[in-house]
Amino acid sequence: MNETLAHFEPFPEPPALILEYIAERTAEESVVDGPAPWDLGALSAELIEPMPAWLDSVCRWLNGRYAWQPQDVIPPCWAKHEGLAYEIAALAFARGDAYMEAGSSVIWHEQYDRFLTRMNKTLGKAGDECRVGKHEERPARFQLAAWRTTAQGEATGPAGRVEEMAG
Repeated sequence: MNETLAHFEPFPEPPALILEYIAERTAEESVVDGPAPWDLGALSAELIEPMPAWLDSVCRWLNGRYAWQPQDVIPPCWAKHEGLAYEIAALAFARGDAYMEAGSSVIWHEQYDRFLTRMNKTLGKAGDECRVGKHEERPARFQLAAWRTTAQGEATGPAGRVEEMAG
């Protein structure tokens, strides 16, 4: 029986720099008041630097263990889909916590299943092309262009348009 399970690969370890950051952040007498390591957009350049390679190894690991159907494959261009990158980071860090207890690991698998549903909803038909290495830019980009920006670069939303229409 041991031979049957001997080939199981461990989940990729976060980069040492990130593990040090987490330890500093969670220490009882911590002076580090930085963002959560899964909040990719808030990380410093130093902390973000090792993340793409680690998250790519996480995606490869997940695909290798769980992607039995085409729609379950995280595409190789995951980093070009910003929402996916945030979710993959959160999922990867959550897995470490979840595997502290058996019941929590079951919940993590339920979270993974919900991640797959959101991923497929987000990617839509473009996901089929992305999964075979033919990344398409965001299909909804033309819709986002409708949200004009102000001179200061801030987006104007529906409220601004309502005021414009009211004259």
